[in-house]
Amino acid sequence: MKLDPEIAIGELSRRTQCHIETIRYYERIGLLPKPRRSGRYRRYDADDVGRLRFIRRARQLGFTLDEIRALMRLATADGKEVRAEARDLAGGHLTEVRAKIADLQAMERILTGAIKECDAGQRPSCPLIDVLSGERL
Repeated sequence: MKLDPEIAIGELSRRTQCHIETIRYYERIGLLPKPRRSGRYRRYDADDVGRLRFIRRARQLGFTLDEIRALMRLATADGKEVRAEARDLAGGHLTEVRAKIADLQAMERILTGAIKECDAGQRPSCPLIDVLSGERL
């Protein structure tokens, strides 16, 4: 797709599937640079589209805004230290992802057990409500 030299915020939103208010927020916190202006309108280019797609994808993968800021800084740097820092950042994130997976697997076991107990109908109370109420795990 050929990009126009400059596009408005609505078009940037459409191309990146990122809400306009989110774009403005990223600008306010310095994750995106302040846009050029044409009168009172913000103007963006292909670099802005790419940067915002990078941010959006990183957010989908669960990276924090600070981690994304670090990754963006690394994306423009060179050298062995860059790879090491990016690897460390990814390693820390992988540890968090694995912890979330373990939590989700535990939740799956609890819900599966509660549903089986509900299906069996051998208890006067609802096993799922009991689990959520903290009465048992």
